[in-house]
Amino acid sequence: MGRKNDDVRGAVKAFISKRFNLQIDKADESEVVDSISRNSIFVGGPLWTLIFAIIIASVGLNVNSTAVIIGAMLISPLMGPIMGIGLGIGTNDFELVKKGGRNLLIATFISIVTSSIYFYITPLHEAQSELLARTTPSIWDVFIAFTGGLAGIIAATRREKSNVIPGVAIATALMPPLCTAGYGLAMGNWPFFFGALYLFFINSLFICISTYLIVRFLKFDKKHFEDPGVEKKVSRYILFTVLITIIPSIYFAYDIVQKSIFENNAQKFIREQFDFTTTQVINRNLRYSKDEKEIDLLLIGAQLDDNIINAIKAKLKDYKLDGATLRIRQGLNARQEVDFSQIKASIMEDVFKKGNQPVNSIKINKLSQPLPDIRSELIALFPEIKSYSLSNIVINRLDTQSRDTLTLFSAEVSKVPFQANQARIRYWLKGRLKVDTVRTVYIPE
Repeated sequence: MGRKNDDVRGAVKAFISKRFNLQIDKADESEVVDSISRNSIFVGGPLWTLIFAIIIASVGLNVNSTAVIIGAMLISPLMGPIMGIGLGIGTNDFELVKKGGRNLLIATFISIVTSSIYFYITPLHEAQSELLARTTPSIWDVFIAFTGGLAGIIAATRREKSNVIPGVAIATALMPPLCTAGYGLAMGNWPFFFGALYLFFINSLFICISTYLIVRFLKFDKKHFEDPGVEKKVSRYILFTVLITIIPSIYFAYDIVQKSIFENNAQKFIREQFDFTTTQVINRNLRYSKDEKEIDLLLIGAQLDDNIINAIKAKLKDYKLDGATLRIRQGLNARQEVDFSQIKASIMEDVFKKGNQPVNSIKINKLSQPLPDIRSELIALFPEIKSYSLSNIVINRLDTQSRDTLTLFSAEVSKVPFQANQARIRYWLKGRLKVDTVRTVYIPE
């Protein structure tokens, strides 16, 4: 019986070893090194290709065209020097590390200058949703960059080349952040500039790390020197380069993870602890930083007394929100901050939840102009939206006796978007619907 089990384990091990063996179909090591080294240099044709790709990507971001942006990413040669740095670190080739780093800096500088010039002269200055999506990196960007880099370097080490590299270029999205940084520079919007550069740094770094890991896993030959002292010196330089690159990235990645965890926990806390019949949350703001975590809620309806509020605050620790400040505004203290369009949205949310009318029907105010059908675009751009309602409404201001018109977008979502994503959706809706004011409300499934 024991021998039979050993045979089964051996067969399973052999099957797994054969299926996942990266040595199969591996290209000659010198060919891989030569190919990546050549692609690390931006001189002549590759440099002009980069400039044209940047212009195409900037136009795509400017007019909010996903297809144009994807085309620019397919043209972009930016993956070359990043993989060159990772290969140089993995093979102890300090010259390749320097060459890749130098060319990456040159490419970054030229890309930002080119996109800045474009955004400075273009008559279209409004930030569209595609551009806004590149201003605030998330933990998902780290995962995509790392796994995309793994796929990219594995493809680069194969004898038979495939379409993996273009796919990695699209997934890791190196070019749009640089164009967004150029937009921020041209518009004097420094949060956009530094946020986009941060995203580019995250993408580049984790592609480089994944390249290093695969190179070492495949046991590429390390460069040896006749003088042991020189070899030790080069090894120290490479180690120093790796450390000053990886240590900040660990901190940044940790910060991104902690922010995502906080926002997810806060959304769950709000959803479960503020489920009242006569009181509703009509606005929420989540703020996260190293020194401050705050959940700011605006309530409408019956006021919650202090005992209920204290009981809710005591449950923050159950949602791993220790140290977070819960700020609740309601009643007379909130009257100056209430947005009546949000009250209208809250009423419509009740209709969607309790009524029999389907959420995905498009309600058009008979007194307003017809609104376009944006279903196909929402499916492509915001897959978390499952159904929506779009209508023009009139708000009667009680304090000034005036009347305002705005467009109300209500959506049933698989998960309530973070504040940054909500802002991107509002900007996209304003541009797509050609309206001045859009209010949004999100209803979890």
